[in-house]
Amino acid sequence: MSLSKKVKVGLDETRILILGSQILLGFQFQGAFRPTFERLPFHDRVIWVAALALITLTIALLITPSVQHRVVEGGRDTKRLLGVIGRYAGLALGPFALALGADLYLAVNPVLGLGPGAVVGLFFCGLALLFWYGLEGLMTRTAGQRERTMTDREPEHEHTPLETKIEQMLTEARVVLPGAQALLGFQLVITFSEAFEKLTFAAKVVHLVALALLALTVVWLMAPAAFHRIVYAGEDTPEFHALGTRFLLAASVTLALGISVDLGVVVAKVVASNVAGLIAALASLALLGGLWHVHPLILRARKDTAPTS
Repeated sequence: MSLSKKVKVGLDETRILILGSQILLGFQFQGAFRPTFERLPFHDRVIWVAALALITLTIALLITPSVQHRVVEGGRDTKRLLGVIGRYAGLALGPFALALGADLYLAVNPVLGLGPGAVVGLFFCGLALLFWYGLEGLMTRTAGQRERTMTDREPEHEHTPLETKIEQMLTEARVVLPGAQALLGFQLVITFSEAFEKLTFAAKVVHLVALALLALTVVWLMAPAAFHRIVYAGEDTPEFHALGTRFLLAASVTLALGISVDLGVVVAKVVASNVAGLIAALASLALLGGLWHVHPLILRARKDTAPTS
């Protein structure tokens, strides 16, 4: 398999996980505004906040390779990017497994009790970790050595045609878009809940700001396809690739802000502390902004100043 094909397959795998993670994040946000949530004991609310943080971390890790593909590599398929995809996808599965276990515990506990809930949560968390890490670790001792050696011998980069760059860019927008739309939908539904009515006016306004940011994200993600179809008549040009890349990067900015702002609102409501909400929002923004913007720009600057051989 060529380097370009490996990069495409790797990015497609992370994109599928991004979609599922965004939908799960929407459920997490909406869950805090359900009537039964108010009856949860404080320790279960803490577990819920932990699951929310883990899903946010998962999304941050999964989107990072796509951002680096745009910012650092300019849409080119490189061996460095292939390694980034593998590392971040591998890292993302850990918090996803923990969040899955926590959410299943919270779902089972009210019905069957603390013991069965803990057993179910731990079982599925352990099962996920086994199939996502454990079995792979065991199999690497006896299988795949030749394939890994071939990958190590891959050239640092291959020529990436403009058509492929644009296809990858449009695919990124198409895959992230449904998750962003679902997240926006969940957040819109929250505004009609009784729990939302009990929020302070300031918290309601902050939530509306988050809604606006998510709506902007949807606009930015839909724009490349519209420009490609209407302005460029479906033709692939360097100008369109540059324009579409800017839209995707703008979407990553508003998505990071929207998630962080609403995370602050939800955490403040759950633990009844505005300070905790502010800390959660700032921590989320630092995480998402660092992985999606600061670090890629640093890598890009290093690459631009590195001597060429």
